[in-house]
Amino acid sequence: MSIQSWPKHDRPRERLIKQGAQALSDAELLAIFLRTGLPGKSAVDLAREMITQFGGLQNLNRVSLAEWVQIRGLGEAKYAQLRACLEMAKRCLNHELRETPNSLSTPDQFEQFVRAQIGLSDVENFLVIALDSQLKVLDHKILSSGTVNKTAVFPREVLKFAIQTNAPRLMVAHNHPSDCCTPSSADDRLTRELSAALALVDIDLVDHLVVGPTCGYSYRLNNRPPF
Repeated sequence: MSIQSWPKHDRPRERLIKQGAQALSDAELLAIFLRTGLPGKSAVDLAREMITQFGGLQNLNRVSLAEWVQIRGLGEAKYAQLRACLEMAKRCLNHELRETPNSLSTPDQFEQFVRAQIGLSDVENFLVIALDSQLKVLDHKILSSGTVNKTAVFPREVLKFAIQTNAPRLMVAHNHPSDCCTPSSADDRLTRELSAALALVDIDLVDHLVVGPTCGYSYRLNNRPPF
């Protein structure tokens, strides 16, 4: 049954307009993006199939074109639209955090920002975020990318970035593609080294966050040394 044959108050687009996007399920949101389904399959049915196939809405950022076109009804044009939508959302978040004072003043905001940058990547990335004294974002940069379980980070590169941006405070983060966010012994060693190196030039390391597609771990919130 097509969505057009549904009662008007049940249609995802109409519900979004009346109730807001937060009222919709993942499948309904994706269905609005798809716009149409297939013969005998509504857009919501197709969206549910995609969510099952890809392991959740949060994994769409990791889907390759080859995986995407394996689902009947999906092609290159729709894939390009998806990538454009995801990139626009990422840039909007970046702009909002740059323009809003105290933008990373809560752990939730920090995790949201980090996940938008690296949380869905299928390889490890190390992100640094330069902050002013009020925790407003001055700049951010992925300093290194590696394999599915390793990336090389040198404290001197982090220190160089902090000095170049004239940042009095710094946050660092990296992702675990496995979605297990427990820090490793190597993560602990690097965090201690970074904290000590930055302290020498009077730069405060605010936190180190480990993120995955659905998880997050804050060194500071968990009182993990050196915090």
